[in-house]
Amino acid sequence: MRILTVRGAAFMASALLLPALVPATAAAAPETPSSAAAAPACGSGATAINRKLPNGTAWTMCWRVSGIKGLVLENVTYRPKKENAPLKVLSSAALAQVNVPYDSGKTEYNDVSDIGFGNTAVDIGREECPGGTISSAYIPNQQRNVKALCVMTRPHGYSYRSDLEGQKPQDTKKYTKQGDDLVVFSVSQLGWYVYVTQWNFSDDGTITAKMGATGDLSPTDYSGRGTGWPIGKGDRDHSTNHYHSVFWRLNFGLDGSPKAKVEQFDTKVTGRGSGSAVLTTTKKPVTKELAANKALRRWWRVVSTAGKNSDGHRRSWQLVQEASDPYEAHRYTSKDVYFTQYRACEQLASGNVDPSCARRGTSVDKWANGERLTHPVMWVNVGFHHVPRDEDQSPMPIHWQGFQLVPRDVTAMNPLTPDELSGNNGRGH
Repeated sequence: MRILTVRGAAFMASALLLPALVPATAAAAPETPSSAAAAPACGSGATAINRKLPNGTAWTMCWRVSGIKGLVLENVTYRPKKENAPLKVLSSAALAQVNVPYDSGKTEYNDVSDIGFGNTAVDIGREECPGGTISSAYIPNQQRNVKALCVMTRPHGYSYRSDLEGQKPQDTKKYTKQGDDLVVFSVSQLGWYVYVTQWNFSDDGTITAKMGATGDLSPTDYSGRGTGWPIGKGDRDHSTNHYHSVFWRLNFGLDGSPKAKVEQFDTKVTGRGSGSAVLTTTKKPVTKELAANKALRRWWRVVSTAGKNSDGHRRSWQLVQEASDPYEAHRYTSKDVYFTQYRACEQLASGNVDPSCARRGTSVDKWANGERLTHPVMWVNVGFHHVPRDEDQSPMPIHWQGFQLVPRDVTAMNPLTPDELSGNNGRGH
C-alpha cells in the first residue's frame, strides 16, 4: 500500500492502475425508454449507455470508473439515422494525465497518476444533471457508492440552415434544424480544485472531449510579482500562476478493427492566382510513431482500413484542436499530439509505472520512438496557463480545455440531411 496526498488530504491506494470501480444502481431516469438505441455488450465492471437523439442519431458505449483515470468509455459506436448498422469509433477513451506545475517552482501535481480521478470522485446532484440519469460506482478506497456519472441530452443550437433559391423568389425554401448532444460527465475533487470530465456526442457525429476546472483558488499557493497575480485588497497577495496540461488517450477501433492509418495534412501558400493566393494541401502518411505540434493549417486524421462510406471513401475521424499552450518545461508536455503503437501497458502520459513497460520509460515521449504504426493510439495534450484574476473568487468560474474528433467521410452526406435533399450529392447531382 502507498499513501497519496490529495492536495493536503491523505488516503490509501494499492497500485497505479486500480481495478475498475464497479457501477452500482442508477438514479431515476426521466428520459423515456423510447429514446434508447440497442444496448452494447459491455465487459465485466462496465455498464451500457445507449441513447437515440431527437434527430435520429444513436450513440452507444460502455462506461466504468478507474481509480486512477476516472471515467473510462469503451466500445463507442455511432449510428446516423440512415446507416444500416452502428459504426464503431473508439475501443477506449480516458484521461491520461493532468499535470499542474506552479510558476513559483515550489509546487507540482500529477493529478491522475499520483492521486486519481476515480479515487476522488464526488456525488453529482440532481441540480447538476437536470433531466438526466445519475448512476453510481463503488469506490473501494472510501468503501462507499458515489453518484459518479451523469448522462443527459442537451440542445447545442444550430445543426444547419440553408436557403435554396428557386426559379422565382417566392420559391426559395429554407432548411434549418436545431441539434442535440448526448452529454456524459463525472466530477472529481482534488484539494481546492474540482474537475469535470465531460464528453459530448453530437447528432452530426462530432465527439467533444472537455475538461472543466472549477472549485477555488488554493489559499496556500501565493507568490510574488511575475509568478502570481494580485488577488484581494491592494497589491499584497499574489495567487500563483500555474499550468493545467491535460492528456487524453484514444484507442480507435474504426469499423470494428484496431488497425488504422494516420495521415497528416499541411496547407501552404504556393503561388498567386487571379483573385487570391493559391494554397496547396498535401497529405503525408504517418507510418511511424510521431510526436508533433500544431502549425498553421496542419491537421491529422485516423483512417479506417475496414470500412468505406457509400461514396467509396475511407471513413476517418479528424482531430480538431482548440486553443492550447504547451508547457515546454517538461519534454512530454511540450507536444500537442502523439501517435504511438498500441501497447496495453501504456496507459498514462506520465507516471506510467506498469512493470510491463518498465524498459520503455514512464512517459509518452519515450514511446514515440519511430516504431511502425499499425494499431495507432492517439494522445492529445491541451495546455492552459492559468493566471488568476479577481473573478476567480469564489467559487471559481469553470474554465474548459479540450478538443474534438470530427467525422470525415464517415457518411456520404450530412447525416441530418432532409430526405428531399438526399440527391444533392456531388457536382453531378
